[in-house]
Amino acid sequence: MRVAIDASPLLVRSAGVKNYLYHWILHLRRLGGRESFYTVPRMQKVRRLTHERSVAPWWTTGLGLGAVAAANRLGLPLLDWMSGAPDVFHASVLVRRPPRRPKLTATIHDLTAFLMPQLHPGANLEAEQGFADLARRADALIAVSEATKRDAVRVLGIPEHKITVIHSGIPHAYFSPDQALIEAARRKYELRRPFVLFVGTIEPRKNVDALLEAFESLPVSLRQHWDLVVAGPAGWAAAQTMKRLRRDAKIRYLGYVPEALLPGLTAAAGIFAYPSLYEGFGFPVAQAMAAGVPVITSNVSAMPEIAGEAALLVDPYSQNELHHALARLMTTDGLRSALAAAGRQRAEQFHWENCAARSIAFFRNLVG
Repeated sequence: MRVAIDASPLLVRSAGVKNYLYHWILHLRRLGGRESFYTVPRMQKVRRLTHERSVAPWWTTGLGLGAVAAANRLGLPLLDWMSGAPDVFHASVLVRRPPRRPKLTATIHDLTAFLMPQLHPGANLEAEQGFADLARRADALIAVSEATKRDAVRVLGIPEHKITVIHSGIPHAYFSPDQALIEAARRKYELRRPFVLFVGTIEPRKNVDALLEAFESLPVSLRQHWDLVVAGPAGWAAAQTMKRLRRDAKIRYLGYVPEALLPGLTAAAGIFAYPSLYEGFGFPVAQAMAAGVPVITSNVSAMPEIAGEAALLVDPYSQNELHHALARLMTTDGLRSALAAAGRQRAEQFHWENCAARSIAFFRNLVG
């Protein structure tokens, strides 16, 4: 069995999809071999994961993105040539004209562009519409959660039997990070007090403004003891939120935090708050649970599925619920300890090895 995986998201600035693809390919190769699972363009080795730039050398980046653009705009069969003769071609959101001979698969990460189009720029909506057309033509699809599968069936009209749910994974570094990594993160970012942490791109769907409002509404006695720390690059439609983050002396905005530092930073937090309006999986929630940090997250989309009973779930549109969840965790040591233990146990379901093994079975079943 030979599976060619479109790796073009690894060559651009991206967050969750890039995180998924990087670790997924790595573990597919470990379990299934490089000859069975290879990338288009071919990348024998990739650089350390960063969301801000390509993980490949400039020549591979140029070749890969140029081939995708030429295939999409001109209809040239460059991806047919570059992918060799695979049994399966696994496409990404950037591809419009996949190779014609192999079976076609893809991973559906979320349907936020269809469910909340007002929160996205036009380029995102156009890309997602193109991906939806490709997904409808696919022979089989992976969804990263049951919630995402339900949305794909309801919104895109894809037959349920074509979609297999395979949860994403969490890097090993988040499971009980070394104390030295935690202390290194504290020193680098001068984190001397207990803090509530948010990690994610600053864009409307992540609902950062609601978190800022809820934190600022807490009693002064709590805000004098706890900091709010926000980590993540600026995304689209974020000018007002960014202005607020940078001018408020009570909020620590760290900007983009390199992947190598995130496990230590996450584990250093006293509380992890993630009131997103929609997630297809929710990497930050799963990673915080793995690190043993008590989590507050939203009661919508995939977040209840991923968190189970190991987090406090709130209505992301209710500042009052978020306010009370923060106050409750800040003032209840026993609840923080209980959620931390439950989160670690829950996160054991989300190892990349499990995801890769189930993905290999998915491909084998398709190829027959």
